[in-house]
Amino acid sequence: MARYNGPKTKISRIFGEPILGNGKWLTKNSNPPGQHGEKRKRKTLGEYALQLREKQKAKYTYGILEKQFRRTFEEAARRRGVTGENLIKLCEARLDNTVFRMGIAPSRPAARQLVSHKHIEVNGEVLNVPSYQMKPGDVITIKESSKSKTTLTSAMREKNPKFSWLDWSETEMKGTFITYPERESVPENIKEQLIVELYSK
Repeated sequence: MARYNGPKTKISRIFGEPILGNGKWLTKNSNPPGQHGEKRKRKTLGEYALQLREKQKAKYTYGILEKQFRRTFEEAARRRGVTGENLIKLCEARLDNTVFRMGIAPSRPAARQLVSHKHIEVNGEVLNVPSYQMKPGDVITIKESSKSKTTLTSAMREKNPKFSWLDWSETEMKGTFITYPERESVPENIKEQLIVELYSK
């Protein structure tokens, strides 16, 4: 299964945001990667470069590769409503992202691993497809044989109350995808309109 396994801090430095981790190294060196550091003269980014940069940021944030991201955009364009907002909703409705948002895993890569290793059930069936699209009313549970694993339970954290489109019970290890989130509820700093403009060319 393909995914990005390169240096995370380097990617965070490109965008100046901790999109792949806690960003503790950004305070030490927040300059974009490259020779000469902050002394290097950098060109002002053009319109296309800004659009491409925003698409790359969204891909790295949600851990999606190019072909899959393109398919997600095409699905967002087919749906009713604003295409950019639909794109964010579809990214948020991925199974691995939902597991991360519920607090079952500390990061999206960790959530992806939990799903891939068959620790997660959706509506009573084990699913190992991180890109599975959740639908309103879908119920997520941790597989019965995995509930006793301390490595899994120790990494759990409380669900952020801001994520009102999800419900999670830590005692029952059970959660529900209530509805698709509204754009203003999603904290990611992504300018989705630039991605729409890029793909519309």
